Amino acid sequence: MFEKIKITLASGSPRRQQLMRDLGLDISVETPKGGKEVFPDSLPWDRIPEFLAQNKADGFHRPLAPDEILVTADTLVFVKDPSTGGMSALGKPRDRDDAVRMLHLLSGNTHYVLTGVVLKSGSGSARSFTDATAVTFKTLGEDEISYYIDNYKPYDKAGAYGIQEWIGHIGISSINGSYFNVMGLPLHRLYGELRNLERELSLK
Repeated sequence: MFEKIKITLASGSPRRQQLMRDLGLDISVETPKGGKEVFPDSLPWDRIPEFLAQNKADGFHRPLAPDEILVTADTLVFVKDPSTGGMSALGKPRDRDDAVRMLHLLSGNTHYVLTGVVLKSGSGSARSFTDATAVTFKTLGEDEISYYIDNYKPYDKAGAYGIQEWIGHIGISSINGSYFNVMGLPLHRLYGELRNLERELSLK
């Protein structure tokens, strides 16, 4: 499968790279150069990850070959802000204090992990979508939060946690949606969209 196309992942995330290889894909990886992850304040929260993924695709640093598909993605965690009642986006923590703050927000609550994905070909065809997963944490103890942060240092993870790590094993009580989406890529949806785009390209 996917023998007639070249797939390029524009991501520095080792988890995304491994997830795509777990699909049996022979991918090339190019780390995005520059670009700020900013979005309009008026943008609805459930459209933010796809907007950011589109920015990464639009800002890719070189032209694509006609048979090449570029994959970009952005994952954010959203939780209800107790002070405003609205949804607050949690990206990667700035430091230890920020990681502690995020895990306190997630503790004892249900949050939503959204991944926006953009597939863009050199021939002009494109796909984009957002996948959402609801994740519920038990109430975490201060010692559990400190142990996790100090031993796993989750500073490169949205929401300050990795579901595949210790905090996921002991803290997550339920999940509704794709497990792999929480890791950074909704594999079932990505695979299907790649197949659809490959068929479309073969007809051109």
